[in-house]
Amino acid sequence: MKGNVIIYIACMAGITYLIRVLPLTLIRKEIKNRTVKSFLYYVPYVTLAVMTFPAILSATQSPIAAAVALVAAILLAYFGRGLFFVAVSACVIVFVLELFTHPIATLASAIL
Repeated sequence: MKGNVIIYIACMAGITYLIRVLPLTLIRKEIKNRTVKSFLYYVPYVTLAVMTFPAILSATQSPIAAAVALVAAILLAYFGRGLFFVAVSACVIVFVLELFTHPIATLASAIL
């Protein structure tokens, strides 16, 4: 079992290294294509979104509270609020919604 873990880690390290080194070795000149430049510009943002989106919806006790906070955070960010304000607002929204909806859900499950 322990040997398999070392093999898995070595494979992941090798693949990660290749992904980072191959573009540097294969592409020697400046990229002038606007589409490729745009694609490369947005890759970090898309990767971050793909990694955090599932955690946003599963980090709370109520998926509804998470969805409401997500929509509120998107709207606040769209209207130009800063990252700190957006994050704190989303946390407060989840806290308040779970504070009021958790007792109601507990009561409803006790009755049913």
